[in-house]
Amino acid sequence: MNAVLEVRGLTVAVGAGRRPPVPVVRGVDLTLRRGEVLGLVGESGTGKTLTALSLMGLAPPNATVGGSVRLLGDELLGLPERELARLRGRRIAMVFQDPLHAFTPVRRVGDQLAEAVRIHQRPRPHRESALRRAVELLDFVGVPEPSRAARAYPHQLSGGMLQRAMIAMAMANGPDVLVADEPTSALDVTVQAQVLDALADARRETGAALLLVTHDLGVIAGTADRVAVLYAGRVVESGPVETVLTRPRMPYTVGLVGSVPRADARVPLTPIPGTAPTPGAVGPGCAFAPRCPLTQPECETSDIPLLGVDSPSRAGLAGSATHEAACRRIPLVIHRGATGLFPPGGASAGVGGRHALPGGVPGVHGAGSAAPDEGSAAPGKGPAAPRRRPATRSGRHALPGDGRVGPHPGHALPSAPSQAATPVPGPPSATVPLAGRRPDHALPNASGPAAFPLSRPGPSVPEVVLRVSGLAKTYLPVSGRRRRERAVRAVEEMDLEVCRGETLALVGESGAGKSTALMEIVSLAAPEAGTVEILGQDVARLSRRTARLLRGAVQIVPQDPQSSLDPRMPVGDIVAEPLSAHRVPRDVIAARVPRLLAQVGLDPADAERYPHQFSGGQRQRVAIARALAVEPALLLLDEPVSALDVSVQAQILELLLRLKRELGPAYLLVSHDLAVVRQIADRVCVMYAGRVVETGPVAEVFDGPRHPYARALLSAVPLLDPVAERARRRIVLPGEPPTGAPLVAGCRFRSRCPVAAALPAGRRMRCETEIPRPSQVTPAGDHTVACHFPHRGLPWEQTRTDRGTTGRPWS
Repeated sequence: MNAVLEVRGLTVAVGAGRRPPVPVVRGVDLTLRRGEVLGLVGESGTGKTLTALSLMGLAPPNATVGGSVRLLGDELLGLPERELARLRGRRIAMVFQDPLHAFTPVRRVGDQLAEAVRIHQRPRPHRESALRRAVELLDFVGVPEPSRAARAYPHQLSGGMLQRAMIAMAMANGPDVLVADEPTSALDVTVQAQVLDALADARRETGAALLLVTHDLGVIAGTADRVAVLYAGRVVESGPVETVLTRPRMPYTVGLVGSVPRADARVPLTPIPGTAPTPGAVGPGCAFAPRCPLTQPECETSDIPLLGVDSPSRAGLAGSATHEAACRRIPLVIHRGATGLFPPGGASAGVGGRHALPGGVPGVHGAGSAAPDEGSAAPGKGPAAPRRRPATRSGRHALPGDGRVGPHPGHALPSAPSQAATPVPGPPSATVPLAGRRPDHALPNASGPAAFPLSRPGPSVPEVVLRVSGLAKTYLPVSGRRRRERAVRAVEEMDLEVCRGETLALVGESGAGKSTALMEIVSLAAPEAGTVEILGQDVARLSRRTARLLRGAVQIVPQDPQSSLDPRMPVGDIVAEPLSAHRVPRDVIAARVPRLLAQVGLDPADAERYPHQFSGGQRQRVAIARALAVEPALLLLDEPVSALDVSVQAQILELLLRLKRELGPAYLLVSHDLAVVRQIADRVCVMYAGRVVETGPVAEVFDGPRHPYARALLSAVPLLDPVAERARRRIVLPGEPPTGAPLVAGCRFRSRCPVAAALPAGRRMRCETEIPRPSQVTPAGDHTVACHFPHRGLPWEQTRTDRGTTGRPWS
């Protein structure tokens, strides 16, 4: 095939003030052939976006670009801005990562699409004709009500609709090359499927080649023909996508692929120790050498070119079959494999690490040698539900009020992990350390009114740490007429419970009510409706002193640690803050903080550093250490890995699994990443528009979902295996995820439900008038679904329902 875009020796150096330019992109070579999709992958900071911008002539003003970029034989580098402007949008077009900032906020979306048409097409069409073309483009990429969307301003459209509008603009003039920079990075999985379909339709319609820049290897597996892996500004492996993802030969690619959790099976993750080097910190030789377990002296002194690998691609993939990797030790990589290079559980954490922390402090310590997963479950099978396993440790909270330890009339608190109890009258008892802790780690008795729970041997039955019954939360408009009629029910009749040592995940699209439910639990305030019980205590009936005691039993790990850590406080003070709030003596805090930092894989010396001196994954470790300071019984995890690179994400997931094994807290996890849920959760609740539509053990729900929404959600999750991803069937839902729901009767999913759409009018009436109630679908009774016409439980890959409007009912 003829090459439409050829990149040779592309270099980009970025300067800052009077400082010399720092090389960010270091000699990238790419070839994009007509009609093919080339994926460009790598972690944050590897130069992916800067490479894409440089191809378009959109590099920052302080950047120096070198090398060659040829579009159909014409050199683009060095062209005057006026000539580049004529090419952009007509011969090469870009889909930006954040369409809200790419569109002009004060102009209607249709006008901006029409402008792109009028600028490049000759003869220039009239404004009315261009507006009609804009509506046609919006309709082609699947935007609902395209005429209405064309009259809207960018902020009035959802993220998925705006991204599709950006694709419509890019394809408006039939370019030869489309460059898509992380087009699905901030979208729900169902909306991601819609955007990928729109991108594929645009490519088929225009015949354009596509350069797809992304960190999501699942998206690459289902979309790309070839893939190039970037590390520290250089391509370290390239080849057909099936070959690179299933038989990687560069150690970095091996670790990157092994770090990705899978939605179709729970597998041991192989996180790469340390972090990628910062721009300008790369010396001669291989940039991955400080993190590579196969490093030899010559790796650090001389550059390694891309070398051919004898692994032919399968027939049917477009493009060149050449597989290349920048590594001299390919035979040893083949022999050892991912688990041999990067053992699960962090056993290889001591390898390399030169770039792990700014300032030369190693970034992975004490990661332990934990097993790859909690139950050593076989691939594809989830662990047994923890509620069936006996608890190994239990304890009681010392309650203020009557000077007694243990049950208090009306306020009986079940066991919770703790450090020590305030001395109170009563029978003598010894403090029993938690499982996984040495006896000398137990805190001395704290003085003052803040009492810590006493850890004692407990009963053999699983202990319920959190029980929620009939929880509801409604948001009313701040002002305006008929406020009650415009009320939005964010959470409605929510029931769940979490036992000690168990992980329950809440999943669903944006607006499903996951974070609202989490905030209702952590507030320890009386809910609008229903009950919330933590350690047997109804939060609506807590006294002030009991609420203060109970607050230490519930801690939260936020989604964005950067905004939750005080930038003016050193890390040691941040971790010690919960202990100070509970009036723990200073000498106890001073001894406890270094142990907490080591427990989460940080160096105790990091206590003197500030949050901005850490990477994103290290800041998340600080947030986890702070949450663990008072040894909570319940840890609320709000998207704890959503903002992290895949290799850092794997490190945090392994850390959370190890901490649960050692300390035994219950986890309530909120996540939109279903692969992460499969990796660490025991049970899952699927939410839609404020209601729980399906709940059960992770393996049962993921392998045989019963609710139409759960089936669509799981079918939209991309798989890492290119063959399996392209062979399976997807359910693409129409419309957009709701942001809350009005107070109406019936099933809230019915407007998007492929089952309801295929039902006769008489049976569909039930969906419109009757709220579906949870019903048991398995003899054990731990798998429930709230649907009038649930699926029979066959694997969802056997059913095809494209666009969500065709197919037979699943009842």
